[in-house]
Amino acid sequence: MRARDRETSTSHEDMLLSGPEGDGAARAEWGADLAVTELYAVHYRALVRLAALLVRDTPTAEEVVQDSFVAMHGGWQRLRDAEKALAYLRQAVVNRSRSVLRHRTVVDKNLQKAPPDMPSAEHGALVLLERHAVVAALRDLPDRQREAIVLRYYADLSEAEIAAAMGISRGAVKSHTARGMTALRAALERE
Repeated sequence: MRARDRETSTSHEDMLLSGPEGDGAARAEWGADLAVTELYAVHYRALVRLAALLVRDTPTAEEVVQDSFVAMHGGWQRLRDAEKALAYLRQAVVNRSRSVLRHRTVVDKNLQKAPPDMPSAEHGALVLLERHAVVAALRDLPDRQREAIVLRYYADLSEAEIAAAMGISRGAVKSHTARGMTALRAALERE
């Protein structure tokens, strides 16, 4: 202990022993104030460093240490051995740090994360515009070409299934699909 620290602690000890005039509860409260203030002045930084190593960020570490000092002050009367106050504080810092880490784990588990492939709102708007353009261009196609394209690309049917559904040959399906795609491409390029 440095000389200055010894002088400070001696003067605080003297104040604790002499205490203010009045009843025992006021004297005990005054003793808690002085004792916790002394512990705070001497050990705050070291306790914040300890908590920062545990919780991995300084603002949370400072909060953990502050809460530990507040709890110690509130429970000073229950502390049986004032010499073990620093050990109590360290244990409180460790316990509160664990609590913060548990809370972070629960929050991280329950955090609603957007799927990584989720498109932006602008992308959705552009897709909707393109879809409207394709639907409008499809409406302008002759019936057989529109049917062949819709059955092929929207219903995902094979040429044989399309031929059966439309009542035409597979060659006619190929022809209607090719002509329809050419007309669709030309209509969409104009827009």
